[in-house]
Amino acid sequence: MTLQTRLIDYHHDNLALEGYLAWDDGFPGPRPAVAVAHAWSGRSPFECAKADQLARLGYVGFALDMYGKGRLGTSVTENQALMSPLTSNRPLLQARMNLAIEILRQQPQVDPARVAAMGFCFGGLCALDLARSGSDALGVVSFHGLLTPPGNTGGNRITAKVLCLHGYDDPMAPPEAIDEFAGEMTSAGADWQLHAYGNTMHSFTNPTANDPGFGTVYSAAADRRSWQAMANFFSEIFAP
Repeated sequence: MTLQTRLIDYHHDNLALEGYLAWDDGFPGPRPAVAVAHAWSGRSPFECAKADQLARLGYVGFALDMYGKGRLGTSVTENQALMSPLTSNRPLLQARMNLAIEILRQQPQVDPARVAAMGFCFGGLCALDLARSGSDALGVVSFHGLLTPPGNTGGNRITAKVLCLHGYDDPMAPPEAIDEFAGEMTSAGADWQLHAYGNTMHSFTNPTANDPGFGTVYSAAADRRSWQAMANFFSEIFAP
């Protein structure tokens, strides 16, 4: 069993994008696959490592690109500048996510009928918007994602199963936002779950997060528990 990886060039309109594909050739294919949407800094080694971890679970992992090939922020200001054009244009964000799913389905290692998406922070919002857009992906997982509804998907039925993994003390999506999200998912007819981790803030899966004033703090317990919840979720939705 050997981990295999390759970079995939693709385009959205005139924007060049670059994704990272990972799979373990010891598992028979085609395999279920999971697209990994990145946090606000862009596709980084963090998301690629998550794709590797998914491959070791027997899936194909695909760290997708929302910003453009080689675009990676290194500060709050740069990250905000990269994220804002998409958070302020949710139809564009949704189109780019749906494209990533189609690119993933085209890979020979992938069973195109069994795909899902997950994401971290901004990427959690991206995964949720994929479901909101009416995608036929089997499921989506949000890790400490932003929960703000897009405003352009009202009336859509959500067919993808939804798992939201959230810090209850996340200042970027406080308890009232959780309640609104629950109402939104229920109104859309979604099969949804929300796991809220007490005494846990934003970015709880990122070992380098250590800024209580900004609301981003790593939690080893929430990191471990949320990954296990994700693994259980994928085992369910990808069951033959």
